[in-house]
Amino acid sequence: MLPTPDTSHVSYERIYEPAEDSFLLLDTLSTPRETAFLTSRFRNEPLPLVLEIGPGSGVVIAFANAHAQLLFGTREILTAAIDVNSYACAATNTTVGKAASEHASTHGTYLGTAQGDLVAPLRDGAVDVLIFNPPYVPTPELPRWPTATDMVTSVANPSFQDDSYLLSLSYAGGVDGMEITDRLIESLPRVLSPKGCAYVLLCAQNKPEEVKHRIRGFGDQWRVDMVGSSGKQAGWEKLQIIRVWRE
Repeated sequence: MLPTPDTSHVSYERIYEPAEDSFLLLDTLSTPRETAFLTSRFRNEPLPLVLEIGPGSGVVIAFANAHAQLLFGTREILTAAIDVNSYACAATNTTVGKAASEHASTHGTYLGTAQGDLVAPLRDGAVDVLIFNPPYVPTPELPRWPTATDMVTSVANPSFQDDSYLLSLSYAGGVDGMEITDRLIESLPRVLSPKGCAYVLLCAQNKPEEVKHRIRGFGDQWRVDMVGSSGKQAGWEKLQIIRVWRE
């Protein structure tokens, strides 16, 4: 088993703490099936871009960057992330840096983490591997978009309410827990490269079979498959990772 990046520096009052969903992504990416898929697809590509949306603590993108040689068959990859929470951006930068220093012979090239709204900052066809552990918990509504004032206030006068709000950005998914994930999925035809693929985490309440059906509706060349699972509960996959790609 590949080592998990150290996140002991992260303040979990306002940043999502690595949990079962995070570790399922690490386990899935490092399975023989997925390393074979990724290696065959990107080993000979010039500097493929591996991007995580919503990295939180940075544990997943740090893992992908630190173990690039083993996961992708080459160290010649670029990694980056985008998060709406500026504290998560800073934490991710530290997590990736620490993990890279501990795996000097296998890590890729980290470009940094930017604050932004999902894939809005990206040009068309830019992403080769997209990783997304979304806010998937069903909630009555989505938290509002954070402002610069929110971030400044939470530093100057930190409160429980401020911290709770920032944490809600990482888990509150709106109707069926899918309002954020739906936006990301609809953007995949635009942002993925011709060989690009996406790993997206879903829970049972997200109605994963409906999600897969919708993705297959993108066109005949689109494929989607479950490649990781935390097991069944009451006959449903409790958590699962789907891989989306074009043939």
